Amino acid sequence: MSPAARAPIVDLLHNRSFGKLFATRLTGSLGDGILQAALAAFVVFSPERQATPLAIAASFGILLLPYSFIGPFAGVFLDRWRRRQVLLYGNLLRGLTTLVLVGVVLAGHAGLDLGLIVLVTLGIGRFILSGLSAALPHVVPPRELVTANSLAPTMGTVVYGVGAMIGFGVRQLTGGGDQGVRWVLVCAAAVYVGAGLIPLLLRADQLGPDGDRPGQTVGDVARGFVEGLRVLGADAPSWRGVVVVLAHRLAFGALTVVLLLLLRNTLNPPSDPDGALRGFSLVAATVTVGALLAAVVTPSITRRIGTIRWTTLTLVVAAIAAPASLLPVALPALVAGGLVIGLSQQAAKIGTDSTLQRRLDDDYLGRVFSLYDVGVNVALVIGALLAAVTAPLSGVSVVGFLALGVFYLAVAAWYARTRDPGDHLAQLAAPPPG
Repeated sequence: MSPAARAPIVDLLHNRSFGKLFATRLTGSLGDGILQAALAAFVVFSPERQATPLAIAASFGILLLPYSFIGPFAGVFLDRWRRRQVLLYGNLLRGLTTLVLVGVVLAGHAGLDLGLIVLVTLGIGRFILSGLSAALPHVVPPRELVTANSLAPTMGTVVYGVGAMIGFGVRQLTGGGDQGVRWVLVCAAAVYVGAGLIPLLLRADQLGPDGDRPGQTVGDVARGFVEGLRVLGADAPSWRGVVVVLAHRLAFGALTVVLLLLLRNTLNPPSDPDGALRGFSLVAATVTVGALLAAVVTPSITRRIGTIRWTTLTLVVAAIAAPASLLPVALPALVAGGLVIGLSQQAAKIGTDSTLQRRLDDDYLGRVFSLYDVGVNVALVIGALLAAVTAPLSGVSVVGFLALGVFYLAVAAWYARTRDPGDHLAQLAAPPPG
């Protein structure tokens, strides 16, 4: 079979440089899942720590918003520092901060000190994800970017879910409670160190950036922030795609708060956090499966109808699935809804990532992806806050459930008006699957 006749996924699997970058992402995602399992067990699903809507939303804000203020500046450095070194030292550093969390858990603290260490650890992780996205075009040719953006982030989501399951399992095997959380954190730290060592298999300059602009002053960082925002704002298909992803994250933030309230206060007795945790794990797993399905079907479908039409279609499906899965107030319906929401939001993410990488200059990708990531964080927190101030403690709100469906439908109608002649052409340029 000639190279031109092979499916992009086959070329990716034969691409050793992509494989190393891919392994870095998957290993880091595994550590993220294990870490999140520890934090969920310690903070949200603990009998001693009752979760209220505002408390859940506040935890989103504490963990995500501070990084959102420094994220745009971090993106500028992604366009100046060697991205391989960012992946190396960033992962080693978050392994260290995770070990610090062990001490915080041993002391039984769930206050400001816990929040600060988690903030630093997750902030480093978001910086690394931006670096991975900006580095991808250096190891993948343009015709394979859609497939790579389907495979890498989506499999990262799948492995994240696996990591969460491993974390919950380790906690049970090591005695449960805060003692079990300690061992889960140790496992996460070890995985992060592994993720930091994998990039050493790549050349120091292999992941870019291509440009040679050494400015490192505060003024240069601020100007870089403005440049990244200007570049994104000047390209309508790019910024409109980003808006769709942000809309998805806003809805997901609201859905997460509602799901936690339903599981903790309606579908399970408040005194049974382990039952709520099992239900949450099941729904989270189906969200992961939905993301995996998006990775499988998005490349072939976008070659036929383009990214814009496919993303619009999945938004319409989400508009139906969101209220339909919530109104019965039953775990099977929530599981089914998680599958659809996972597919829809991952399809939008794949399409937008590919659009940015295809349309924007490499020297700006680092700061654009960092801005993009900041927007995701802010949207998630806003969605959580909206649910926190509108949802009852039981989580059941028929008006709120229907409003989510209307929101998805409005976003679909707006995004369907996007015009990007290169979208369909870019998909047609890729060889057909098979």
